[in-house]
Amino acid sequence: MISAFAVVIAVCALAVAGWSFVLVAVNRPPTRPLLYGLAGIEVLLLVQLVIAVVLLFSGQRPGSMITFLAYLVGVLLVLPLGAVWALAERTRSSTAVLGVACVTVPVLILRMYQVWEGANA
Repeated sequence: MISAFAVVIAVCALAVAGWSFVLVAVNRPPTRPLLYGLAGIEVLLLVQLVIAVVLLFSGQRPGSMITFLAYLVGVLLVLPLGAVWALAERTRSSTAVLGVACVTVPVLILRMYQVWEGANA
């Protein structure tokens, strides 16, 4: 993994989470721009997937391949599942669900990075 790119993903996800929690505070359902923000983070996560695959094919390995792949797939599913929930129930609480999903992304990215670096320790 590229640590600087992981930081970019985490910062963007936390920014969108903050935006989401502001919308919760003013009692607003999910807005289209918020969903665009989620889509942008998902694009960054797909780029992370491509980077990870390229690094794996180039011979680099994480500390635990199965754990790394589970986090890699899991982080890709968090935002779409949150968005489906939010679109099915367009309320203040669904906006909070999006915020929590966005906060989950940096946690998963951090764990992915730790597992990746576990091979180098």
